[in-house]
Amino acid sequence: MKEDIKKILEHEANAILSLPVTDDYENAVDLIVEQVHNKKGKLVTSGMGKAGQIAMNIATTFSSTGTPAVFLHPSEAQHGDLGVLQPNDVMLLISNSGKTREIIELTALARGLRPDVKFIVITGNKDSQLAKEANICLYTGNPKEVCILGLTPTTSTTMMTVIGDIIVVGTMKKIKFTNEEYAKRHHGGYLGEKSRQQSK
Repeated sequence: MKEDIKKILEHEANAILSLPVTDDYENAVDLIVEQVHNKKGKLVTSGMGKAGQIAMNIATTFSSTGTPAVFLHPSEAQHGDLGVLQPNDVMLLISNSGKTREIIELTALARGLRPDVKFIVITGNKDSQLAKEANICLYTGNPKEVCILGLTPTTSTTMMTVIGDIIVVGTMKKIKFTNEEYAKRHHGGYLGEKSRQQSK
């Protein structure tokens, strides 16, 4: 069992270290800052299934670090929730295959409501239809899943999470987010107490 664990850790670590590092990360941060902080829009994240769970996590992390963000479920978007999309919002869409039907449909629906909306896409398929819809495409490198079947989203979701962390931290640096501002958003729990102590 220990050897299996070591192999999984090595596989995941190597996938992260092999993540293609491009100017698209800086471009994504600049777009988020421009649309959200300069033009007073917000970040709207979306994904289906496991990718959706990652998208939700990214939205909450952005919100807690000074960049207003919400998660939009792609299916619920087709039943009225698309109305959350306002002028100057920017969308972060996640799909490993780049072929997820609900996400592809969401791009068309979003443009129907907000023709100028811009898309940041995280995907493992840079030649996919979704990638072609993107203003900025963040490529995961499409590593093999650590799952023994090669099917279950495992390594791919790790990459999505890491990419989310990169753009969150990059945005925090760009907007010069402080302990004081963090404390205003975290009133409870250990992190709230710690941030208040550090801001004194």
